[in-house]
Amino acid sequence: MTFRRVNAVILVLLAVAFLIIVERNLLNLSEFLYKESPDADVILPFESELSPDLRLRMVRKGEKIPVLITAAEERLGAVIAAMNSVYHNSKANVVFTIVTLNDTVDHLNNREWLSKTKLKHVNHKIIIFNPGLLSGRKSKDAQTMETVNPLTFARFYMPVYMPEAEKAIYLDDDVIVQGDIKELYETKIRPGHVAAFSDDCDSASSKGIVRGAGTQHKNTYIGFLDFKKEAIKKLGMKANTCSFNPGVIIANLTEWKNQNITQQLEHWMELNTQEDLYSKTLAESVTTPPLLIVFYKRHSSIDPMWHIRHLGTSGAGNRYSPQFVKAAKLLHWNGHYKPWGGTSSFTDVWDKWFLSDPTGKFHPVRRHTGEK
Repeated sequence: MTFRRVNAVILVLLAVAFLIIVERNLLNLSEFLYKESPDADVILPFESELSPDLRLRMVRKGEKIPVLITAAEERLGAVIAAMNSVYHNSKANVVFTIVTLNDTVDHLNNREWLSKTKLKHVNHKIIIFNPGLLSGRKSKDAQTMETVNPLTFARFYMPVYMPEAEKAIYLDDDVIVQGDIKELYETKIRPGHVAAFSDDCDSASSKGIVRGAGTQHKNTYIGFLDFKKEAIKKLGMKANTCSFNPGVIIANLTEWKNQNITQQLEHWMELNTQEDLYSKTLAESVTTPPLLIVFYKRHSSIDPMWHIRHLGTSGAGNRYSPQFVKAAKLLHWNGHYKPWGGTSSFTDVWDKWFLSDPTGKFHPVRRHTGEK
Protein backbone atom coordinates (compact mmCIF):
# COMPACT_ATOMS: atom_id res chain seq x y z
CA MET A 1 0.00 0.00 0.00
CA THR A 2 2.84 2.36 0.83
CA PHE A 3 4.50 1.50 -2.46
CA ARG A 4 1.35 2.47 -4.35
CA ARG A 5 1.13 5.79 -2.54
CA VAL A 6 4.75 6.55 -3.41
CA ASN A 7 4.05 5.75 -7.04
CA ALA A 8 0.99 7.98 -6.98
CA VAL A 9 2.97 10.88 -5.53
CA ILE A 10 5.67 10.39 -8.15
CA LEU A 11 3.07 10.39 -10.92
CA VAL A 12 1.51 13.59 -9.61
CA LEU A 13 4.91 15.28 -9.42
CA LEU A 14 5.74 14.14 -12.94
CA ALA A 15 2.41 15.47 -14.19
CA VAL A 16 3.00 18.86 -12.55
CA ALA A 17 6.52 19.03 -13.97
CA PHE A 18 5.16 18.14 -17.42
CA LEU A 19 2.54 20.89 -17.26
CA ILE A 20 5.15 23.45 -16.18
CA ILE A 21 7.40 22.48 -19.10
CA VAL A 22 4.47 22.69 -21.53
CA GLU A 23 3.43 26.12 -20.25
CA ARG A 24 6.96 27.47 -20.55
CA ASN A 25 7.33 26.09 -24.05
CA LEU A 26 4.03 27.63 -25.08
CA LEU A 27 5.04 31.01 -23.66
CA ASN A 28 8.41 30.81 -25.40
CA LEU A 29 6.68 29.85 -28.64
CA SER A 30 4.33 32.81 -28.29
CA GLU A 31 7.21 35.19 -27.73
CA PHE A 32 9.08 33.72 -30.70
CA LEU A 33 6.10 34.06 -33.03
CA TYR A 34 5.42 37.64 -31.99
CA LYS A 35 9.09 38.47 -32.34
CA GLU A 36 9.16 36.95 -35.82
CA SER A 37 5.91 38.63 -36.81
CA PRO A 38 5.23 41.52 -34.42
CA ASP A 39 2.57 42.97 -36.70
CA ALA A 40 0.38 39.90 -36.46
CA ASP A 41 -2.86 40.38 -34.55
CA VAL A 42 -3.77 36.68 -34.39
CA ILE A 43 -4.42 34.97 -31.09
CA LEU A 44 -2.66 31.65 -30.79
CA PRO A 45 -4.89 28.62 -30.02
CA PHE A 46 -3.66 28.32 -26.42
CA GLU A 47 -3.60 32.07 -25.77
CA SER A 48 -7.32 32.35 -25.08
CA GLU A 49 -6.91 30.00 -22.12
CA LEU A 50 -4.51 32.37 -20.37
CA SER A 51 -5.55 35.21 -18.07
CA PRO A 52 -6.13 38.59 -19.79
CA ASP A 53 -3.32 40.13 -17.74
CA LEU A 54 -0.84 37.45 -18.83
CA ARG A 55 -1.91 37.75 -22.47
CA LEU A 56 -1.28 41.50 -22.37
CA ARG A 57 2.23 40.94 -20.95
CA MET A 58 3.09 38.21 -23.43
CA VAL A 59 2.59 40.13 -26.63
CA ARG A 60 4.43 43.37 -25.85
CA LYS A 61 7.42 42.32 -27.92
CA GLY A 62 7.10 44.29 -31.15
CA GLU A 63 8.22 47.76 -32.17
CA LYS A 64 7.97 50.31 -29.39
CA ILE A 65 5.18 52.85 -29.79
CA PRO A 66 6.12 56.02 -27.87
CA VAL A 67 3.16 57.97 -26.48
CA LEU A 68 3.56 61.33 -24.73
CA ILE A 69 0.89 62.53 -22.32
CA THR A 70 0.94 65.25 -19.67
CA ALA A 71 -0.18 64.86 -16.06
CA ALA A 72 -1.49 67.90 -14.21
CA GLU A 73 -2.25 67.37 -10.51
CA GLU A 74 -5.90 68.35 -10.78
CA ARG A 75 -6.42 66.05 -13.81
CA LEU A 76 -4.49 62.93 -12.83
CA GLY A 77 -7.59 60.77 -13.04
CA ALA A 78 -7.92 61.74 -16.69
CA VAL A 79 -4.35 60.65 -17.44
CA ILE A 80 -4.92 57.29 -15.77
CA ALA A 81 -8.16 56.69 -17.71
CA ALA A 82 -6.50 57.63 -21.02
CA MET A 83 -3.50 55.37 -20.38
CA ASN A 84 -5.72 52.50 -19.28
CA SER A 85 -7.80 52.74 -22.46
CA VAL A 86 -4.69 52.78 -24.66
CA TYR A 87 -3.00 49.89 -22.89
CA HIS A 88 -5.95 47.53 -22.66
CA ASN A 89 -7.23 48.06 -26.19
CA SER A 90 -3.94 47.13 -27.82
CA LYS A 91 -1.34 44.39 -27.91
CA ALA A 92 1.28 46.92 -29.00
CA ASN A 93 4.47 47.57 -27.07
CA VAL A 94 3.35 51.00 -25.88
CA VAL A 95 5.85 53.13 -23.94
CA PHE A 96 4.34 56.12 -22.16
CA THR A 97 6.30 59.28 -21.45
CA ILE A 98 4.40 61.15 -18.74
CA VAL A 99 5.38 64.81 -18.47
CA THR A 100 4.41 66.46 -15.21
CA LEU A 101 5.41 69.09 -12.68
CA ASN A 102 7.36 68.68 -9.44
CA ASP A 103 4.32 68.80 -7.20
CA THR A 104 2.64 65.88 -8.99
CA VAL A 105 5.42 63.29 -9.08
CA ASP A 106 4.77 61.80 -5.64
CA HIS A 107 1.04 61.48 -6.22
CA LEU A 108 1.57 59.76 -9.56
CA ASN A 109 4.68 57.68 -9.01
CA ASN A 110 5.13 56.81 -5.36
CA ARG A 111 1.56 55.72 -4.69
CA GLU A 112 -0.40 52.73 -5.89
CA TRP A 113 -2.13 54.22 -8.94
CA LEU A 114 0.46 52.82 -11.31
CA SER A 115 1.97 50.08 -9.17
CA LYS A 116 -1.06 48.17 -7.87
CA THR A 117 -3.75 48.60 -10.50
CA LYS A 118 -4.37 47.26 -14.00
CA LEU A 119 -1.53 49.55 -15.11
CA LYS A 120 1.14 47.85 -13.02
CA HIS A 121 2.81 46.34 -16.09
CA VAL A 122 2.70 49.51 -18.20
CA ASN A 123 6.05 50.57 -19.60
CA HIS A 124 6.43 54.24 -18.66
CA LYS A 125 8.79 56.96 -17.58
CA ILE A 126 8.02 60.19 -15.76
CA ILE A 127 9.70 63.44 -16.76
CA ILE A 128 9.45 66.74 -14.92
CA PHE A 129 8.63 69.71 -17.13
CA ASN A 130 10.80 72.78 -16.69
CA PRO A 131 8.54 75.89 -16.73
CA GLY A 132 11.67 77.94 -17.34
CA LEU A 133 11.42 76.87 -20.98
CA LEU A 134 8.49 79.25 -21.31
CA SER A 135 10.30 82.30 -19.98
CA GLY A 136 9.59 85.19 -22.32
CA ARG A 137 7.30 83.00 -24.41
CA LYS A 138 4.00 83.13 -22.54
CA SER A 139 1.39 85.82 -22.86
CA LYS A 140 1.74 88.68 -20.39
CA ASP A 141 -2.04 88.80 -20.05
CA ALA A 142 -2.69 88.10 -16.36
CA GLN A 143 -5.90 86.13 -16.97
CA THR A 144 -4.28 83.92 -19.59
CA MET A 145 -1.23 83.25 -17.41
CA GLU A 146 -3.46 82.11 -14.55
CA THR A 147 -5.62 79.75 -16.59
CA VAL A 148 -2.99 78.09 -18.82
CA ASN A 149 -1.09 75.18 -17.36
CA PRO A 150 2.54 75.19 -18.56
CA LEU A 151 2.21 71.49 -19.37
CA THR A 152 0.03 72.35 -22.35
CA PHE A 153 3.24 73.37 -24.14
CA ALA A 154 4.97 70.02 -23.55
CA ARG A 155 3.91 68.82 -27.01
CA PHE A 156 6.22 71.47 -28.50
CA TYR A 157 9.18 69.60 -27.01
CA MET A 158 8.41 66.02 -28.03
CA PRO A 159 11.91 65.25 -29.38
CA VAL A 160 13.44 66.47 -26.12
CA TYR A 161 11.41 64.05 -24.03
CA MET A 162 11.76 61.11 -26.44
CA PRO A 163 15.23 61.62 -27.94
CA GLU A 164 15.58 58.05 -29.24
CA ALA A 165 12.17 57.87 -30.91
CA GLU A 166 11.86 58.42 -34.64
CA LYS A 167 8.09 58.63 -34.52
CA ALA A 168 5.69 59.26 -31.62
CA ILE A 169 2.12 60.04 -30.62
CA TYR A 170 0.97 62.92 -28.44
CA LEU A 171 -2.38 62.63 -26.64
CA ASP A 172 -4.31 65.17 -24.60
CA ASP A 173 -5.34 63.78 -21.22
CA ASP A 174 -9.09 64.16 -21.90
CA VAL A 175 -9.23 61.35 -24.46
CA ILE A 176 -10.30 57.73 -24.41
CA VAL A 177 -8.84 55.35 -26.98
CA GLN A 178 -11.17 52.56 -28.13
CA GLY A 179 -9.10 51.24 -31.04
CA ASP A 180 -5.67 49.68 -31.28
CA ILE A 181 -3.14 52.52 -30.88
CA LYS A 182 -0.88 50.71 -33.34
CA GLU A 183 -3.27 51.66 -36.13
CA LEU A 184 -3.00 55.34 -35.19
CA TYR A 185 0.78 55.06 -34.96
CA GLU A 186 0.89 53.71 -38.51
CA THR A 187 -0.79 56.84 -39.90
CA LYS A 188 1.07 57.79 -43.06
CA ILE A 189 2.97 61.06 -42.87
CA ARG A 190 3.66 62.41 -46.33
CA PRO A 191 7.25 63.10 -47.45
CA GLY A 192 8.38 66.50 -46.23
CA HIS A 193 5.66 66.64 -43.58
CA VAL A 194 6.52 66.49 -39.90
CA ALA A 195 3.19 65.61 -38.34
CA ALA A 196 -0.39 64.49 -38.86
CA PHE A 197 -3.39 66.19 -37.24
CA SER A 198 -7.14 65.89 -37.41
CA ASP A 199 -8.65 68.66 -39.53
CA ASP A 200 -11.53 70.55 -37.94
CA CYS A 201 -13.52 70.31 -41.16
CA ASP A 202 -13.45 66.52 -41.41
CA SER A 203 -16.83 64.91 -41.91
CA ALA A 204 -16.84 62.89 -38.68
CA SER A 205 -16.43 65.77 -36.21
CA SER A 206 -17.41 68.89 -38.13
CA LYS A 207 -21.01 68.43 -37.04
CA GLY A 208 -19.79 68.86 -33.51
CA ILE A 209 -18.29 72.30 -34.10
CA VAL A 210 -19.42 74.81 -31.51
CA ARG A 211 -20.71 78.06 -32.90
CA GLY A 212 -21.42 79.77 -29.63
CA ALA A 213 -20.17 83.14 -28.44
CA GLY A 214 -21.28 84.69 -31.72
CA THR A 215 -18.48 83.16 -33.77
CA GLN A 216 -18.79 81.27 -37.03
CA HIS A 217 -15.04 80.82 -37.46
CA LYS A 218 -14.38 78.14 -34.87
CA ASN A 219 -12.92 75.74 -37.44
CA THR A 220 -10.81 78.15 -39.51
CA TYR A 221 -7.55 80.00 -39.06
CA ILE A 222 -9.26 83.34 -38.46
CA GLY A 223 -10.71 81.91 -35.27
CA PHE A 224 -7.20 81.53 -33.85
CA LEU A 225 -5.08 84.27 -35.43
CA ASP A 226 -5.47 88.03 -35.80
CA PHE A 227 -5.23 88.61 -39.54
CA LYS A 228 -5.07 92.38 -38.99
CA LYS A 229 -1.56 92.05 -37.59
CA GLU A 230 1.28 92.67 -40.04
CA ALA A 231 3.27 89.61 -38.98
CA ILE A 232 0.31 87.39 -39.85
CA LYS A 233 -0.44 89.21 -43.10
CA LYS A 234 3.13 88.67 -44.32
CA LEU A 235 2.72 84.90 -44.11
CA GLY A 236 0.16 84.93 -46.93
CA MET A 237 -2.10 82.44 -45.21
CA LYS A 238 -5.78 82.25 -46.12
CA ALA A 239 -8.01 83.16 -43.19
CA ASN A 240 -10.66 80.61 -44.18
CA THR A 241 -8.20 77.70 -44.18
CA CYS A 242 -9.51 74.79 -42.13
CA SER A 243 -7.78 74.59 -38.76
CA PHE A 244 -6.72 71.39 -37.03
CA ASN A 245 -6.90 70.10 -33.50
CA PRO A 246 -3.54 69.42 -31.76
CA GLY A 247 -5.04 67.20 -29.05
CA VAL A 248 -3.82 64.18 -31.01
CA ILE A 249 -0.54 64.38 -32.92
CA ILE A 250 1.43 61.75 -34.83
CA ALA A 251 4.91 63.16 -35.36
CA ASN A 252 7.99 62.19 -37.34
CA LEU A 253 10.49 63.29 -34.71
CA THR A 254 13.46 62.93 -37.05
CA GLU A 255 11.91 65.46 -39.42
CA TRP A 256 10.78 67.55 -36.44
CA LYS A 257 14.42 67.99 -35.44
CA ASN A 258 15.66 68.44 -39.02
CA GLN A 259 13.15 71.23 -39.64
CA ASN A 260 13.72 72.89 -36.23
CA ILE A 261 10.02 72.77 -35.41
CA THR A 262 10.50 73.49 -31.70
CA GLN A 263 12.54 76.60 -32.46
CA GLN A 264 9.91 77.80 -34.94
CA LEU A 265 7.15 77.36 -32.37
CA GLU A 266 9.19 79.21 -29.75
CA HIS A 267 9.73 82.07 -32.21
CA TRP A 268 5.98 82.58 -32.69
CA MET A 269 5.36 82.29 -28.96
CA GLU A 270 7.90 85.05 -28.32
CA LEU A 271 6.53 87.23 -31.10
CA ASN A 272 3.02 86.88 -29.70
CA THR A 273 4.13 88.28 -26.34
CA GLN A 274 5.29 91.39 -28.21
CA GLU A 275 2.60 91.81 -30.85
CA ASP A 276 -0.45 89.93 -29.54
CA LEU A 277 -0.98 87.84 -32.68
CA TYR A 278 -3.63 85.45 -31.43
CA SER A 279 -7.31 86.00 -32.06
CA LYS A 280 -9.48 86.98 -29.11
CA THR A 281 -12.29 84.80 -30.45
CA LEU A 282 -10.91 81.70 -28.73
CA ALA A 283 -9.35 83.07 -25.58
CA GLU A 284 -8.52 79.64 -24.19
CA SER A 285 -6.36 78.67 -27.16
CA VAL A 286 -2.67 79.38 -26.69
CA THR A 287 -1.00 76.28 -28.11
CA THR A 288 -2.99 75.96 -31.33
CA PRO A 289 -2.05 79.30 -33.02
CA PRO A 290 1.73 78.73 -33.28
CA LEU A 291 1.11 75.17 -34.49
CA LEU A 292 -1.28 76.46 -37.17
CA ILE A 293 1.38 78.88 -38.40
CA VAL A 294 4.27 76.42 -38.44
CA PHE A 295 2.26 73.60 -40.03
CA TYR A 296 0.23 75.70 -42.48
CA LYS A 297 -0.52 73.38 -45.43
CA ARG A 298 2.43 71.23 -44.33
CA HIS A 299 0.77 68.48 -42.33
CA SER A 300 -0.85 65.14 -43.06
CA SER A 301 -4.28 64.04 -41.91
CA ILE A 302 -5.49 61.54 -39.34
CA ASP A 303 -8.37 59.16 -40.06
CA PRO A 304 -11.42 61.11 -38.78
CA MET A 305 -12.59 58.18 -36.65
CA TRP A 306 -9.30 58.39 -34.77
CA HIS A 307 -10.20 61.80 -33.36
CA ILE A 308 -13.87 62.33 -32.60
CA ARG A 309 -13.95 65.71 -30.90
CA HIS A 310 -16.21 68.17 -29.09
CA LEU A 311 -17.57 65.69 -26.53
CA GLY A 312 -16.79 68.35 -23.94
CA THR A 313 -19.04 70.94 -25.53
CA SER A 314 -22.68 71.77 -24.93
CA GLY A 315 -25.09 69.47 -26.73
CA ALA A 316 -22.56 66.79 -27.71
CA GLY A 317 -25.05 64.14 -26.66
CA ASN A 318 -27.48 65.40 -29.31
CA ARG A 319 -24.87 65.48 -32.07
CA TYR A 320 -23.45 62.00 -31.56
CA SER A 321 -25.47 58.83 -31.18
CA PRO A 322 -24.35 56.15 -28.71
CA GLN A 323 -23.74 53.84 -31.67
CA PHE A 324 -21.43 56.38 -33.32
CA VAL A 325 -19.52 56.96 -30.08
CA LYS A 326 -19.09 53.22 -29.63
CA ALA A 327 -17.68 52.89 -33.16
CA ALA A 328 -15.21 55.76 -32.72
CA LYS A 329 -11.59 54.77 -32.22
CA LEU A 330 -10.63 57.82 -30.17
CA LEU A 331 -12.92 60.15 -28.24
CA HIS A 332 -11.87 63.65 -27.17
CA TRP A 333 -13.72 65.69 -24.56
CA ASN A 334 -12.21 68.98 -25.70
CA GLY A 335 -14.25 71.90 -24.48
CA HIS A 336 -15.35 73.15 -21.07
CA TYR A 337 -17.18 70.03 -19.91
CA LYS A 338 -15.01 67.12 -18.81
CA PRO A 339 -16.22 63.56 -18.18
CA TRP A 340 -14.88 63.59 -14.63
CA GLY A 341 -16.80 66.78 -13.87
CA GLY A 342 -20.31 65.34 -14.12
CA THR A 343 -21.64 67.74 -16.77
CA SER A 344 -20.39 66.28 -20.05
CA SER A 345 -21.96 63.73 -22.36
CA PHE A 346 -21.00 60.06 -22.45
CA THR A 347 -19.43 59.98 -19.00
CA ASP A 348 -20.23 56.26 -18.84
CA VAL A 349 -17.70 55.62 -21.61
CA TRP A 350 -15.01 57.43 -19.64
CA ASP A 351 -15.99 55.73 -16.36
CA LYS A 352 -15.27 52.34 -17.93
CA TRP A 353 -11.55 53.17 -18.04
CA PHE A 354 -11.12 55.23 -14.89
CA LEU A 355 -9.20 53.57 -12.04
CA SER A 356 -9.93 54.84 -8.54
CA ASP A 357 -7.22 56.92 -6.88
CA PRO A 358 -5.83 54.95 -3.91
CA THR A 359 -5.01 58.23 -2.15
CA GLY A 360 -8.59 59.48 -2.46
CA LYS A 361 -7.45 62.84 -3.81
CA PHE A 362 -9.09 62.48 -7.21
CA HIS A 363 -12.67 61.36 -7.61
CA PRO A 364 -15.10 62.12 -10.43
CA VAL A 365 -18.21 64.16 -9.73
CA ARG A 366 -21.47 62.46 -10.59
CA ARG A 367 -24.77 64.34 -10.48
CA HIS A 368 -26.89 61.40 -9.32
CA THR A 369 -24.71 60.61 -6.29
CA GLY A 370 -22.75 63.81 -5.73
CA GLU A 371 -19.09 62.88 -5.45
CA LYS A 372 -17.77 59.34 -5.37
